[in-house]
Amino acid sequence: MGRLVPAVTRALDILELFLDGDGTLSAPDIVRRLQLPRTTVHELVTTLTARRYLVTVPGQPGRYRLGVRPYQLGSRYAEQLDLAAEGQQVARTVAETCDETVHVAILEGTDVIYIAKVDSTHAVRMVSAAGRRLPAHCTSVGKMLLASLPEQELAARLPDDAELVAMTPNSITDPAALRESLAEIRRSGIAVESRESNPDVSCVAAPVRDRAGQVVAALSISVPMIRWSDERRAELEQLAAKGAADLSEHLGHRSPA
Repeated sequence: MGRLVPAVTRALDILELFLDGDGTLSAPDIVRRLQLPRTTVHELVTTLTARRYLVTVPGQPGRYRLGVRPYQLGSRYAEQLDLAAEGQQVARTVAETCDETVHVAILEGTDVIYIAKVDSTHAVRMVSAAGRRLPAHCTSVGKMLLASLPEQELAARLPDDAELVAMTPNSITDPAALRESLAEIRRSGIAVESRESNPDVSCVAAPVRDRAGQVVAALSISVPMIRWSDERRAELEQLAAKGAADLSEHLGHRSPA
């Protein structure tokens, strides 16, 4: 692997400063934030402006904002995005970390469709397949996606008199109970399913967001009950949240942090 080029690194550091605050900076702001020499900052800003990565703010000649080039590059990146392919890549990384089955799913109506899956290497593991469709209310990914819907849309998909099918004795079949569960998921940011779609498996799931911040998918980790415990659940919740955040970043989402 080749060495990093300092001048390129500094230029990228300058561009990334514009992701925060109001999106405008002066040269002294950049000097102060990056602790770089004034001459270096002046040369880099001049170059970035000449290449249309930065432009001066109208009416404020001493301040800069991002130019059209970053937008063009970002748009080109977005055109090439494939949620299933990106999901498969991230799911593989998560599965390698925990050696459990990892899914990425989307919501269609009141069902979830698994668009990516990586299996555990354990002899005892969840058996499923990409492309499988399940009732959303019986799965952690589905409950995560339902919890992310606006209230009006959720009511349209699952009215108070909706008939909720049971996949196991633990499945939620009462719409009021489901709404309570979804409210808790909104508070915690994590969905948990305990033997609701499979009597021998529990799952945790976290939301995947696009560049506009909208929840477009969910990532879950599924674990046979023989390897499930409160301690393991806590570990997997953190790992699912990190995996979902990584996939969100692939889709262009920026965390407020």
